[in-house]
Amino acid sequence: MNTYLLFKSLHLIAVISWMAGLLYLPRIFVYHSENNDKPLVTEVFKVMEKKLFFYIMTPAMTFSWIFGLILIHEIGFQQLSQKWMILKLIFVTSLTLYHFYLGKILGQFKQDINNHSSKYYRYINEIPTLLLILIIFIVIFKPI
Repeated sequence: MNTYLLFKSLHLIAVISWMAGLLYLPRIFVYHSENNDKPLVTEVFKVMEKKLFFYIMTPAMTFSWIFGLILIHEIGFQQLSQKWMILKLIFVTSLTLYHFYLGKILGQFKQDINNHSSKYYRYINEIPTLLLILIIFIVIFKPI
């Protein structure tokens, strides 16, 4: 069996799972912020947010990094000197920081502290989409 293709497949599965969460959690924040005056509804959102973040997104992010690092090992650490790889790692690190920022917001919602409008959450929901597009084009075309 080709271990490179195995780890590449596992990496892609983890990334897709992680991205699904990165795209969905801010949408839940939109609806949560629009219903702050309804305690029963906000309690449901809190449960959804917690389960999505801790049971799906965080393990998927962890596996994305693990399998990504295994792939770097498989192709050789000299690839880390390639500009496209450096750029990809910068964008993936940005996604990781965004992930933890969503975790911070999750904690604020848990304490019934919402400092942002639903419009804000709609805007930040575009961040992972833009980073995903950049990452895919950089990995596929390796332009630099």
